[in-house]
Amino acid sequence: MKTKNLCGKRVKLARVAKDMKQVDLSAALSVDFGVEISQKAISRLERGIRPVTDVELVILSSLLDVPIAWLLFGEKGEKSGKSGTV
Repeated sequence: MKTKNLCGKRVKLARVAKDMKQVDLSAALSVDFGVEISQKAISRLERGIRPVTDVELVILSSLLDVPIAWLLFGEKGEKSGKSGTV
């Protein structure tokens, strides 16, 4: 199966680093940003099965407190974009 996003594995790393469950991330996306992504969809996103929109990427970056470039490219992106650590 072909991967449909670049950020799934790092979304999971950042989520776990913040001690969040998938359901917690789903709730925060809904309450804080009005973005409805179910726990099942987050699981699919983290496994690279579900694509991520640009809007979702920006919101995930903000919510997980990591740079967009890091979500997309890993260590190469640490110095770019929004500041944050994982």
